[in-house]
Amino acid sequence: MVPLVQVRDLHVTFASERGDIHAVNGVDFDLWPKETLCILGESGSGKSVTLRSLMRLHPPKRTTISGEINVDGVDVVTTTEKAMSLVRGRLVSMIFQEPMTALDPVFTIGRQIEETIIRHEGVSHKTAYARALELLELVQIPNAKQRLNAYPHEMSGGLRQRAMIAVALAAKPKLLLADEPTTALDATVQIQVLLLLKRLQAELGMGIIFVTHDLGVAGEIADRIAVMYAGKFIEEGSSDDVLRRPQHPYVEGLLGATVTGASRGKRLVSIPGSPPNLRTLSQDCAFAPRCSYVMPACRSGVPGLVQSEDGRAVRCIRPASTRERLVATGAAS
Repeated sequence: MVPLVQVRDLHVTFASERGDIHAVNGVDFDLWPKETLCILGESGSGKSVTLRSLMRLHPPKRTTISGEINVDGVDVVTTTEKAMSLVRGRLVSMIFQEPMTALDPVFTIGRQIEETIIRHEGVSHKTAYARALELLELVQIPNAKQRLNAYPHEMSGGLRQRAMIAVALAAKPKLLLADEPTTALDATVQIQVLLLLKRLQAELGMGIIFVTHDLGVAGEIADRIAVMYAGKFIEEGSSDDVLRRPQHPYVEGLLGATVTGASRGKRLVSIPGSPPNLRTLSQDCAFAPRCSYVMPACRSGVPGLVQSEDGRAVRCIRPASTRERLVATGAAS
C-alpha cells in the first residue's frame, strides 16, 4: 500500500520586515488511507502552517516552501496554481478553526455547498442541490432542507461547524485537514463533532490530519500523534504510546500541565520559560533553555529524530527510556 500523503524535509519560511520567520524546519511524515494523524503543540509551533502547506494556502509573495509534499501522486510544491485549484476541494479539503470567518456571510449554506459540487463535478444545479441536502443530512443537521437556505449568522456555532464539514466533504476528498475545528465549541458539541468525523471517515474512507493543542481531543480521534515544537516534530508514535508513555521532556511537560480527573488536589506543573523566537533559532536543541534534563551535549547541535522498532520516534539525546536506565544504574546527573 502506498501512503496517501508523503512529506519530506518540509521547510516553510515567511518574509517580514523584522526578518525571516522559520515556521517549519524540516518535517517528515507519511499518512496512510483511512488513518488519522494528530499534530499536537502549543500556539506558534508550526502546526497550522504545516497543514496549510498541504493545500499551498500561504501567500506566495512572502512564503518560501522547500522540500517534498506528495498527496495521492500530486506534487503540491511544484504543481501550477491552476492545477492546485482543482486539487483543493476535490483531492484535499480543509475544516478551518472558525466557521464564521471561513464561510461566506453573503451566501446561504446551500449555495456554498452547491458551488463546490458544480465546480468540481460539472453537474446541474438540480443535482448539486440534491447532493447538498444529502450532505447536510450526512453531518446530522436537523431540518436540513430548511437549513440549506440559512445564512451562516443564522446558525449556532455547532451547526456552523457541521455546515463547514459538509462544505469540506462536498467534492468527496481523499484527504481531510482539520485545523482545530472544535476549539470554539463547548464540551458537548465538541464530542459530537469528533464522533461525527470518526463516523464520516469510516463511511467515506478518508485520511485525516487533525491539528489541536488539546490532549483530550487528540486522545479521542488520533491513530498516531506527532508533537511539534519550534517547527519540528519532536515525538511521534501511536496515540496510546505518546499520551501514556511520553519520551520527550516537552511532551512530559504538556501532560504534566494538563487538567485530568486524576489532577484533583494536585498542583499542576508548568513548563518554564517561553517558546523560542522563530526568527533567531539557534543551532542546538530548541527546547534546551526550558528543559529540566538539559546537559552540555544538548547545546552542541540539533538532535536527530531517532526511530525505534515499535514505530516511535523522538528528537532527544536523553529520552525518558534513557533517563530511566540512568536512574536505575545510579548514573544520572
